[in-house]
Amino acid sequence: MTNPAHPVSTTFEVAEAGERIDRFLARQFQDSDAQPLSRTRIKALIEAGHAQLDGKPVLDAGHILKAGQTVGLGVPEAVPAEPQGEDIPLVIVYEDDDLLVIDKPVGLVVHPAAGHESGTLVNALIAHCGDSLSGVGGVKRPGIVHRLDKDTSGLLVVAKNDRAHQGLAAQFADHGRTGPLERAYLAFVWGGTRPHGTVETGIDRSTRNREKMAVVPLGRGREAITHYALVETFGEQAGQPLVSLVECRLETGRTHQIRVHMAHLGHPLLGDAVYGSGFKTKAALLPEEAKAALAAMDRQALHARLLGFEHPVSGEHMVFESPLPADLAALAQALRG
Repeated sequence: MTNPAHPVSTTFEVAEAGERIDRFLARQFQDSDAQPLSRTRIKALIEAGHAQLDGKPVLDAGHILKAGQTVGLGVPEAVPAEPQGEDIPLVIVYEDDDLLVIDKPVGLVVHPAAGHESGTLVNALIAHCGDSLSGVGGVKRPGIVHRLDKDTSGLLVVAKNDRAHQGLAAQFADHGRTGPLERAYLAFVWGGTRPHGTVETGIDRSTRNREKMAVVPLGRGREAITHYALVETFGEQAGQPLVSLVECRLETGRTHQIRVHMAHLGHPLLGDAVYGSGFKTKAALLPEEAKAALAAMDRQALHARLLGFEHPVSGEHMVFESPLPADLAALAQALRG
């Protein structure tokens, strides 16, 4: 059943027979000047009655087209997002009509979920962006293509519209293997690491604790690759550094990836209550000032310091950097004594 409030707005002529209508429309919207739409979004629009074939409604996204037919699709105005906008302060590093780069503080949840229905980055962005959100997937909401844990600080890019969302999502799905995507994190870890190295494993949900992730053999779970390099060492225990500052660069982006991989190497992050609980006794070896700085943090010592990507609309190569936040800077200073 078509919705008369949203008549067909764009039409295309079918040149060759044999293609599904949803695939045809997805390709046409990618190649035209119109806002690109994902195939999932187009399928939903077809099934909701917004498509026409030779002027008649068509509700089957898998309908096979014939040469010479005319296909039309109406795209309704984006509806208000279900999460409500909230006046939450944000550090905006960059913003244009298509995207924002945020320097996320510690404690801010990215997306509403059970137990965090409000007070999230999404709530803050809905309020901040207002009418500049043209809609992602037909809803006036920001497009989240990657996330940071609640207690991880640093840089995050967010899309304002479908074109930007699809372009950014493709880069993150490709993990930067064919493009300029860069993600670098600073992590304070227990012990002394090698000067540099790569961790390549599978990562999957832990069978013992479903709230944790765990390393599994390659071929199981999801492939996860982390490259790390030693930046600085602090203190000494049995001839080895007590704490190391490492830079981790992600080739993939799995849940808790850096935290899991560094713990797997025997160097869990300072302050990580989930993956580093067995190293609590090491805190007793820290200088008093460092003990106080670590206790004051109350979070894992991880910061997303660098984010680089290709602008999904202009094609410009963009790179952003974020200094250590106050709590991690205080920790570093205290560790140096």
